[in-house]
Parts: sequence; C-alpha cells; structure tokens
Amino acid sequence: MVSLATQTVAFLDGEPLEWRTGDTILKFIDRHLGRGHVPTLCDAPQLDPHGACRVCSVEIAPNADGPRRVVASCHTPMAEGLHIFTESPKVRRLRRNIVELVLTDHPLDCLTCEVNGNCELQSVAARVGVRSVRYPEGRNHLDRTKDLSHPYMTSDLSKCINCSRCVRACDEIQGQFVLSMHGRGFDARIIKGHDQSFADSPCVSCGACAQACPTSAISDVFQSKSIEATETTRTVCTYCGVGCNLLVKTKGNEVLGIQAPVDAEVNRAHTCLKGRYAFRFFNHPDRLRKPLIRLNGHFEEATWDEAYDYIAKRFTEIREEHGPDAIAGISSARCTNEENYLMQKFIRAVVGTNNIDCCARVCHSPTAHGMQMSFGTGAATNSIDDLNFTDCILVVGANPTEAHPVTGAKIKQRLLKGVTGIIIDPREIELTPYATHHLQLRPGTNVALLNMFAYYLWEAGLVDRAFVEKRCEDWETFEAGLKSLDLDELENIHGVDRERVRAAALDYGRAEAAMEFHGLGVTEHSQGAKTVMLLANLAMMTGNIGRPGCGVNPLRGQNNVQGAADMGCQPHQGAGYMAVDDPEWHRRYEEFYGTPISPEPGLKIPEMFEAARSGRLKALWLMGEDVVQTDPNSEAVKAAMNALEFLVVQELFMTETAQFADVVLPAASFLEKSGTFTNGERRVQRVNAAVEPLEGTKPDAQIIVEIMNRMGFSQPDYTPEGALAEIAGIVPFFRGATWEGLGENGKQWPILEDGAGTAIMHVEQFKRGLGKFHFFPWRESREIDENLGEDYPYILTTGRLLEHYNCGTMTRRTGNARIVTRDELAIHPEDARKKGVKTGDSVRVLSARGEVTLVARVSDEVKPGIVYTTFHFPEHLVNNLTSDIHCDDTLCPEYKVTSVNFEKIAATETRAPARETGVPAEAVAN
Repeated sequence: MVSLATQTVAFLDGEPLEWRTGDTILKFIDRHLGRGHVPTLCDAPQLDPHGACRVCSVEIAPNADGPRRVVASCHTPMAEGLHIFTESPKVRRLRRNIVELVLTDHPLDCLTCEVNGNCELQSVAARVGVRSVRYPEGRNHLDRTKDLSHPYMTSDLSKCINCSRCVRACDEIQGQFVLSMHGRGFDARIIKGHDQSFADSPCVSCGACAQACPTSAISDVFQSKSIEATETTRTVCTYCGVGCNLLVKTKGNEVLGIQAPVDAEVNRAHTCLKGRYAFRFFNHPDRLRKPLIRLNGHFEEATWDEAYDYIAKRFTEIREEHGPDAIAGISSARCTNEENYLMQKFIRAVVGTNNIDCCARVCHSPTAHGMQMSFGTGAATNSIDDLNFTDCILVVGANPTEAHPVTGAKIKQRLLKGVTGIIIDPREIELTPYATHHLQLRPGTNVALLNMFAYYLWEAGLVDRAFVEKRCEDWETFEAGLKSLDLDELENIHGVDRERVRAAALDYGRAEAAMEFHGLGVTEHSQGAKTVMLLANLAMMTGNIGRPGCGVNPLRGQNNVQGAADMGCQPHQGAGYMAVDDPEWHRRYEEFYGTPISPEPGLKIPEMFEAARSGRLKALWLMGEDVVQTDPNSEAVKAAMNALEFLVVQELFMTETAQFADVVLPAASFLEKSGTFTNGERRVQRVNAAVEPLEGTKPDAQIIVEIMNRMGFSQPDYTPEGALAEIAGIVPFFRGATWEGLGENGKQWPILEDGAGTAIMHVEQFKRGLGKFHFFPWRESREIDENLGEDYPYILTTGRLLEHYNCGTMTRRTGNARIVTRDELAIHPEDARKKGVKTGDSVRVLSARGEVTLVARVSDEVKPGIVYTTFHFPEHLVNNLTSDIHCDDTLCPEYKVTSVNFEKIAATETRAPARETGVPAEAVAN
C-alpha cells in the first residue's frame, strides 16, 4: 500500500517535497524555491496559466533516471512521484534562445525606459544569461507612437512582447474585454476596443493591464513601476466598502504611484481607477492647511491652540447654559475605526450626551437594524470569496460594477461563467446583460416584489422546513402573511410580470447555495429596514445561511461604514452595538470610561437638524461629513446649519458645509494616518500612513484626543496600537484584535480571543439565538401619495458613478474629473419625445422642494416614467430635489423615490459626453 505522504511527494531537482492538490509545476516550484527561480514572461500570479512564452519550461521525468521531456511549468499539473529538473543544460539553452528571439523585436533602449530597473523582460534576460543577441534585428513592426490620450492610461506598443498578460488581465480580472490580439504572425499586435486610443475605448481605467504588463508597453502617467520610489507602504483604500489593499510607492513625501498587492485576500492585484489613480487630492492646493475661525463674518487663520481654546470655551458655555443635550456630533465613515471610536467617546464621556451619529444613518442604518432584528447582528453573513462557491447570485438595489468595482468585477466573472444571476433594480445596470433574470420594478416597491418572490418559493415547496423548524421562529406569522397576498395587486404595484418573478424565485430556491447582495436601492426607502428583513426571510426560508456561497451581504457604500457603526457612532447604541439605555451595559460603559454617561438615547441626524431649526440644538461638531451636499432637502439642511450657535467642521477641503462653520479644522487624509478600516465583509484591516500629514494638518484621531484633554478628560496620546487595544477592551467582537495580530490581510470579526477571525456568521446558531421571520405589507411612499401627479409625474431615483465618490470632494480634484465632468439625467426615449428633449439638452428638474439644472441623456436603461441621476457635483446639488421622508425604523432618507418633473430649457447644442475623450495626460489635476 502506498502511504498518503508518498502520494503527495514530488522531487524538485532531486529533493523530495510535498505538493498540494491543484498545484501546477510552477506553483509548486514558486512555493518551495520562491517566485522567480523559474523565469516567466507570460505568467503572472493574478492570472490563469497561459503557456505562451515557454520561458518557464522545465524538464520532467517519471523517475530520476527515466526519459525526460520539456514542458511549460505554468500550466502543467503536478503528479505523484514526478521528478522536476529546473536548471538542466537543455532547459537553460531553450530559455536563453526564447528570450533572444523576443529581444530581436524589442527596442534596446533600457537606460531611457521608464521601467528601467523594474522591467521583467530585463530581469528575465539577465536571469537566463543573455549578454548579446545572436539573431538579426527584427523590423520592430509595432507603432512607436505613444498613446497619451487618457488621463491615466498610456501605451507604447513598440515595447510589447505579445505575452497577452494585458488582454488576460482585462478579461479575467476586470471582465471588460477592451484589449485583444489583432493580426497573425509578425503582424500580431495588441489593440484597444476597435483599434482605438485608450480614451476612445471602453476602458474603465482599473489599471489591471498596466500592473500585469512585464514591460512598459502599457503603463500609466504615474511612476507606478519606477525604481525611484524609496519606500512602499501597504494600506487600505479610502473609497468604497470593498476595502482594497494598496501598495503606495513614495519618495520622501511624494506619492509616485499605487499598485495592488497580489497576495491581498480582498482584491488580489486589482483595484478600480479611484483606488489606483485618484490619490492626488491628498496634496492638492485646495487642501486646508491651517485652522480657521470665523470672526465678523469672515474666516481668519488661527493656531491650533487658539482653535482648541475657542472650541472648549464655546462648548463649555453651551453645556453649562443649555445642558449637554444641546450639543451633538456627527462622525464619518471615511475615518478609521479608532477615530470614530474616539469621536463617540468624546461626545459621550466629555460632552455628556448620546447625540452622536454618522453617515451610516443615511445609507445602511436599515441594514444594521433589519439584520439585527432578523439575525442578531447587522453585518454581512459571508465573505466575498464565497462567490466561488455559489450557484446563484441575487443583486438587489445595487450597481456593484460602478459603486463597488472590485466586488462587481468578481460578480461579473461568475455570471460570465454561467452562475445564475438575478438583478432586482429599476435600472438596467452593467450586470444586467450577463444575468439570467432582471426584475425591473418601480422605485419604492421592493417590499411588494419580495413578498411575491417569497410567495413563489413557498408555493413551489422550496422552503427548507428542517432549517426553519430547528433554527428560526415566527415562521407561522410569515407564512400566514404570504397566504394573504393578492398577487394581482402586487403585480400592478411593482410593474414586473409575475411569471418573471416566479422564474427568478424558482432559480433562487433550487440553487444549492444562493448568495444575496444589496445596496442603497434597498435601504434608502421609507420601508428600507423592512426590505432588509424580507431579504433575511428569503435566506432563512431556503436555508441559505451559515454555509459557504450563500447569506445576506450588504454592499457598504463608504470605506468604513461598517466600522463607524461598530464603534458606536449612533445615538441608541454604544461601541459594540450595546443599547445605551440597557442598565448592565450602561454600567459597563461608565466603568470603562471612568465617568458618568447619559442613559438616554440621543438624536439621529435628521432629528439633529430639526432640533437645530427649532432652537433645541445649539452646537454641532462634524468630522469629515459634507451634510449640506449629501443629505436630503439641502435647503432644510442649510437652515439647520444657519440656526446653530456654534458649528465645528473637521475636513480636508472647504466643503459646502464647512462654509457654514464657526471653526474649521484641517484634517489628514488616509495616506497620512494610521488606524484600521472595517470593510463590508467585516474584515478589520490596518491603514498605514504612507506620507507625513501636510504641514499644518493633523490626523482626526489626534484632533479629538487633544480637544478631549483640553476639556479636562485624560485621554492618552493617539497611537493606532493603543486605540485598538482600548476598543478591544469594550467591543465584544474585537476582543482578540491586536495591531500585530491583524497581519497583512486583516481579520473578519468576531475576532476571537486567540486572534482567529470569522469568515462565515451564524454557522451553528444565530447571534440572537433563533432567526426571526417578519411579514410586512407593502405601503406606498408618502412622497408618491403626496406629490406624484400632474405637477410632478415622474419618479427620480439616484445612484453613483464609477469615476466619482459621493459628493466628489476628493475625486473632482484628480484626473477623474477629466473623465466624467458632470451629473446627467437619464430619460427614457418615450418621455424624452414627449418633452422634445434630446441627449445633450439642458433640462430643469423640479420637485416640491426645489429645482436643479442637468444635462439630459436619453436612454432605455430606465422605464417610462422613471428618471435617474447621480449626485457627485456640488454645482448641481441634486439633493435640492430630495425629500425629508425617511425609513420608518431608522430615519434613513428616501433618496431613491422623489416625485419630479422636467423641462427643456435650452436649444439643442453639441456637448462633450460625460465620459470625455481625448484628454491629454498632462491635463490631469495635480
């Protein structure tokens, strides 16, 4: 009998070594001898094996003395007892010959090449011993004209070696299929789109091709591959909730470029254009560099001591005259866990009130509430990697390829490979053509459609009765609700043919593992939290919880929405989601902070604004939030800012909100500070400062610590290690978190005392014990009941663009502003004809609250009666239109349903498209 150990042993240059199931020969060699021991050109660790260049060739034999044959190690699978010879004379001759042939048709201008010293071709030539080329020089047939048409992407295809790594990166990683190999033999060359420039092609600027290219054939305007960088710092992206790891290359305090680490579990050598390229806001001339105090109606520069003294004096005066509840704070999902923790501690322990909230209120507070009610925790049940194990992907109210690009690309890759896809969205999004089903419902009718979806699961007998009976409660109530549904009424409400809903439900219910993702198209509704609970119902009734490849997984909008809520930046729950009015937890908070804490829940953001307008709230501290632009009904928000006696704004730039402040404090960007972010899959990751803060600015955590001490509370000077240790002492699911223990790839909470993370939640039981079913009838939005009609006959819904981030404070100060220049209004052709509107026309959009001017884009991505826009540009201020209507349970604004009208206000004129073309690289914002 052959032992198990013998079955997994092969011989590498005579040494017996273990190999793993699924290994190729190259992977086996790389693991034991290190990447580069066997040279490669067409292979890259982030790509599938290709076997084109043959530079990775080795000899193999069934035994030490058996007949040998040459194979490409990158795609040849391992076998038991295999003998591998990596440096035989025959292999060395072959490799050298291949590289010589490549070099005959490659410019030998290494000393002036931008990747000199960091060129894989150069390294491989040295590795295989090429000192001269024996063959005649090739005709170097490729065009030497450098493509500089794009703000970021460049190409010089005379440097191309036809390895196809760029093509495969575009196909396998991003799924965009922009690059391809055109022609045959000596005429073979890489083309973009239909043989276009980068700017004219459908390129989304993710940079995967530039990172994969082994030469400088495809590169970027930054020095991402330059050997001039003296330091490389691993950190985490500041944009969306995916949490991509970045390698920031610096020289002194200058950022030369950013790449994505191949070993990052979150993004594996992939980012979007924001993470890879939109970093130059960090030292933009518009950055705030000194504290500002408003005197006689104008801002005057001040020292930090002057600013702190003034803030402490005014906060103390207001607290003594009106009580601590006359003061409030709003924290930020752009800030680290440690900064959010310290902000809520400042408001609770120093000021003495629970009036603390964060921007999770206006995006995913319904997710947190709904999932807490159903499961006991308000966070994703599974990991993004579980996409590899799912049979069905349900995407509800989300546009991942635009708002969460790396996760969106992974979803797209799975759909391309035949996994069943269900899209529930009022718009046709990028994923729609690859999905099996698109249920294009009317905005505001999620509850109606999901009730019908659940009904068909129940009717078809696809309920996992064993799971429901063992692990859930209140099924009978939900089942009775399903039986009471009027399907004719529901079909009329949501506007989707019931047979399409039935087909999608059956595919979801029959899948061995079905995975749900949802975004702000679920949460930003008056029934947002109820919709989240219905999504939880779907997962529980089919047993799609606690296993790989399934679950309920919110796509968090900003980089640290999850973490800000985890840290207690909400008025009813402290750090770790414990109720502030629970006697036991109230006692524990007081003991931990060493000071009395208010037992009364505080104000949520909309309540703060109302309290300010009514005169009850006197002072507000805003850390990294531009509420005037991002919150609904902008005029009402402005009125609240004007009504305050004292407003402190901590920011990078002079935002719309900062202009209302009494004190503006210049903060540091993510590149200038250290701490942790928690991404949408509960992964707590280290953020490491790559450069020093700009002169005159300070990290947000240090600002909060200094004002705490200035107001008499003893808080240790900020260090990320120390603050994380304090958090671990009070937040139960951070108990095992340490700075060193997080490692390069972070840990998913709950982080156990031994430091182990948790990839899948609710495996044996739910956090609340039993999963709870809820039934809710659909209810029309008050916005539709009160305003939709002759004056405002259309429904406006909103979303995000790939190129920009929220109000665009950062991205508009980068080259992204050259790619997308404005918000536009998508109008169905039928509605456009009625109004005489064509693409490029200026239109006035009106609601019961205000009006804005946008440029029209006629498109069938929306149904008749629906219009769509984004909200990235302050000159448009789209939130002048949106209403004060909020989620019933959480007060999350209903951004997704606004009754509007529109009219043409200018004659048709030629305009550049929103995604501009032909922008020279040198025009990128500095």
